[in-house]
Amino acid sequence: MSVIFRLARRDDVAAIVALLADDVLGAGREAAADLDVYLRAFDAVAADPNNELIVADAGGEVAGTMQLTFIPGLSRSGTLRAQIEAVRVAADRRGEGLGRTMIEWGIARAAERGCGLVQLTTDKKRPDALRFYESLGFTASHEGLKLAL
Repeated sequence: MSVIFRLARRDDVAAIVALLADDVLGAGREAAADLDVYLRAFDAVAADPNNELIVADAGGEVAGTMQLTFIPGLSRSGTLRAQIEAVRVAADRRGEGLGRTMIEWGIARAAERGCGLVQLTTDKKRPDALRFYESLGFTASHEGLKLAL
């Protein structure tokens, strides 16, 4: 079945949350029961021209998702960068190359928007994900740090 990449719609939110929760790390941090929280977050993302919540649509089913954030800045001579976040592929679609196609699409979208750099992070508890991103040309050039508030 062919897949198209499109902006997520509000009626996709429950399926996206299910993808986020269907993950070793996401299972402990996503609360699908409180959909209103996610709908409010979706509304904020959708209203921001520097954010695109993308779904991989396979015949009307959400088979994957990722968020692209376009970050203007002064460094690197004012280079616009894209941050790729929250990449997930439905369990029954893993191993088919959809994740690779999604990231390649995201990189092309970043170039289309004028970005000179694409960046992402992956949790250290996901060594397979690190290898996957490296196979796409990403390099582990920086240490990423987070502080929960």
